[in-house]
Amino acid sequence: METEQLELDLGTTDLKGLARFTQKFWDFITSEELWDFIMVATIKIIAILVLSWLVVIVGKKIIANVFSLRTHSPLNYSERRHKTILKLLQSVLSYLVYFSAIMAVLSVLNIEIAGLLAGAGIAGLAIGFGAQSLVKDVITGFFIIFEDQFGVGDYIKLNTAEGTVLEIGLRTTKIKGNTGEQFIIPNGLITDVINYSINNSKIMVDMQVSLDADIEKVEKIIQNYLETLPEKYSELVGAPKFLGVANTTGTEATIRITVETLPLQQLGISRIIRRDVIDILAKNGIPLAYPKMMFYDRNQGGEE
Repeated sequence: METEQLELDLGTTDLKGLARFTQKFWDFITSEELWDFIMVATIKIIAILVLSWLVVIVGKKIIANVFSLRTHSPLNYSERRHKTILKLLQSVLSYLVYFSAIMAVLSVLNIEIAGLLAGAGIAGLAIGFGAQSLVKDVITGFFIIFEDQFGVGDYIKLNTAEGTVLEIGLRTTKIKGNTGEQFIIPNGLITDVINYSINNSKIMVDMQVSLDADIEKVEKIIQNYLETLPEKYSELVGAPKFLGVANTTGTEATIRITVETLPLQQLGISRIIRRDVIDILAKNGIPLAYPKMMFYDRNQGGEE
């Protein structure tokens, strides 16, 4: 009997406690202070988001206009670097503004920002020690972009990879090889870079003529031909030069022509020059060198 009475008292106490909790919760959600806070906080948050969006839009346009004015200046201008730095600055602006907006929203909601920042700093320090290679990749990638060491579309040799740059990120660089393969290289591993797309390209075209050929006539004919090339091919920086005989052997003389072209155009021009010189020499009766082979008959005069 006493046990049943105790259970009844406990049940009554639980019901009273639940009723008090329910009443307090109802008073809280229906209180004027709560709804005033919600209305004020909502207006502030909307204002912060709209203001942040406007700052990002206006800031990106200002950055674009500044770079647009720079392209019309008499200073040295690189379209590749212009696009790279423009996108980077616009991205940094967006990150900074939206991060500030998130901090402002948390402040409006009465969330302690200092504690969050302290915790984030400690966590970031721990992650930094555990991901030093990632930090190195990002820092190296930033300086590659900022210093314009190479850009998208450049033909480069990077460590053991050689090909056309497809993408430059803050962490990795992607290169398409000559046979279609794709290299993905962490920026932190980039040590030696050769960029073939910055300066003009030079190549030496060597051809072999017979030692019986009139070298002076060869020089005159080829030089007259070379002087006509700049008008035909815009890839040439100037008229190629005939240097003369570079080497001789027992049966042939090597004549040498130097060519300077725009970046990466030297191979195509050199093929054209080889083709035309062969045709010109043939039309003027000048023999090209060709390998000679002599055969000996071991049985000649040995047997009847």
